[in-house]
Amino acid sequence: MSEARVLFVVSEEGYWAEECIEPLTTLADAGVEVTVSTPSGSPPVVDERSLDPEDVGEEAVERYREVHETDERLRDPEPLAAVEATEYDAVVFPGGHGTEWDVNGDRHARAALREAVAGDDGVALVVCHAVGILAFARTDDGEFLVDGREVTGFPNEWEEGIVDEHDRIEGRKLPYWVEDEVVAAGGNWDAELDADTSVTVDGDLITARGPGSSTAAAETLLAELGIEATA
Repeated sequence: MSEARVLFVVSEEGYWAEECIEPLTTLADAGVEVTVSTPSGSPPVVDERSLDPEDVGEEAVERYREVHETDERLRDPEPLAAVEATEYDAVVFPGGHGTEWDVNGDRHARAALREAVAGDDGVALVVCHAVGILAFARTDDGEFLVDGREVTGFPNEWEEGIVDEHDRIEGRKLPYWVEDEVVAAGGNWDAELDADTSVTVDGDLITARGPGSSTAAAETLLAELGIEATA
């Protein structure tokens, strides 16, 4: 049984089901103690677009919805300001467009990311749109945390097929495109668009491109923690 502890920072504006639930269940099955937090402490909202059976299959939708509705960690999260990232072995930031409206700009989320990658012990996993937090997170010296690091994340090429001509998604204006902002902050961006999955490890920072990379990302995190994944 693992004694590792991992903190999830999940959006209240709409997390992508696969990007949260696959890592959460993969880590929990491996014996990791998982704590879920949200910016205000309210239960996270799942993006209904991520529960489309035509995209992920009926079986996956049923499982994701069941976990979302019944998992006590998701139903009763901790307020992000009340948790201390240094008490955890890793911090996970699941993606979803919702992160652009809450998690990525949250000062406590940025602090949790900084603390996870600053010391010798922590590690952070950042998935999909949550990679946008790297455009705002800075080191203690005031430099962009992502500057000079190898990263992947939700690419512009995919965003083009989702937003309308006014950068709106389901009527809501998207504040920025992840790839543009992370590159502007100095990240060495490669979403590996020709690959089925894209997970990049640069020191204590793990980034993942999108939903299809979620399981591989969780397994990469387990490997970084020295924990064997459950078959």
